[in-house]
Amino acid sequence: MKMYIIVKNNIPDKLVPVITAHASLACYKKFEENERMIQWINGIFKKVVCLANETEFEALKNESDFVLLTESALDGKEVCLAFCPREEYHKKFQFLKMWTPQNS
Repeated sequence: MKMYIIVKNNIPDKLVPVITAHASLACYKKFEENERMIQWINGIFKKVVCLANETEFEALKNESDFVLLTESALDGKEVCLAFCPREEYHKKFQFLKMWTPQNS
């Protein structure tokens, strides 16, 4: 069971750690009564941080059980989706690139 956190691929790397920290907490708070969230938080709470381009990001907003985050430092721009933990995700999640910091 894992939580997917999807960050837009045009977000500056220096903001990603804070955005994803906020995303995991916001997702927990939104779904804290959800059976899957309770199981996840009481077990090994795996998280996967991936990147998505605009098209992928918009398509992922058609999935269920997520929280959408905006960033005030980027004029309220939508920056991240955090999905309530689950055992299996739609196949499109497996094609997302994992986030890794780029050397400046």
